[in-house]
Amino acid sequence: MTELEKLKAGMTYVIASPEVVAAHVRAVDLCDEYNGTKRTEGARRERILRELFGSLGENPIVEKSIRVDYGFHLHAGDNFFVNYDCVFLDCAPITFGSNVFIAPQCGFYAVNHPLDAAARNSGVERGEPITVGDDVWFGGGVKVMPGVTIGSNVVIGGGSVVVKDIPDDSLAVGNPARVVRKLPPRQKP
Repeated sequence: MTELEKLKAGMTYVIASPEVVAAHVRAVDLCDEYNGTKRTEGARRERILRELFGSLGENPIVEKSIRVDYGFHLHAGDNFFVNYDCVFLDCAPITFGSNVFIAPQCGFYAVNHPLDAAARNSGVERGEPITVGDDVWFGGGVKVMPGVTIGSNVVIGGGSVVVKDIPDDSLAVGNPARVVRKLPPRQKP
């Protein structure tokens, strides 16, 4: 099994292996291309996003500057909005439902490095998926850590660091983020 296959399978993999480096360089190049576009180049921007993301729903709006590790593990539903300067470290799947709004300078970090210094220094890492439901709003500067699931109809307050799962219909804030209030259930159309 190659190191890239290990990465895609959720196993520990060697970061510096040629196929992993090539996948990362591809994503970085696509980000650079996207970040060099004008807002008026809608068709070109969407083409690049669809090449970068593993899957992407209808009506995406992604502001510059976006940074993505690999892209093939990044998935978003319809009406996905990302404001300026966001980072997606997708060495494991990062999946967003529909109607997700992400404020500026948010980070979604599915990467996890070994706690043991010798293992960490050997150049291996492993990802843990991040899953986000529908109708979620992330305030400015939110950071979401590996292995977290965030339900639907959730608001994460600005500056929060999400290290544990957040249930549906919740307002969560703080570092670490904690639920401070239940929200009324979503109204289905």
